[in-house]
Amino acid sequence: MEKTITVDGQDIRLKSTGGTPVRFKAQFGKDYFAQLLKLAPLGKIDMENLDPSKLDSVDFEVFYNLVWTMAKTADPKIPEPMVWLDSFDEFPIIEILEDIQDMIASTIQSKKKL
Repeated sequence: MEKTITVDGQDIRLKSTGGTPVRFKAQFGKDYFAQLLKLAPLGKIDMENLDPSKLDSVDFEVFYNLVWTMAKTADPKIPEPMVWLDSFDEFPIIEILEDIQDMIASTIQSKKKL
């Protein structure tokens, strides 16, 4: 799955493939799916009814790492995570998460009925 989002006025191409979890582990040394579960307290993002207490239990580093991995999958020329993140003046996590939650879901859901 591929999607282009806008962050700080820049179009960022994101891509999720079968290799995304492997790329994530190679870069960050952590299991992709275990890290995704750390975002579970957010549930489906609804900006108008967002419960701020849910934000206290979320490790947002996972989110930054996830977005970087999807960007790197789409464009191998993306620099290392800190260099890439420093290229943005603003990086609105909740808005971006709202934009890519379908991509995240596609990595853990089956299209087949089991």
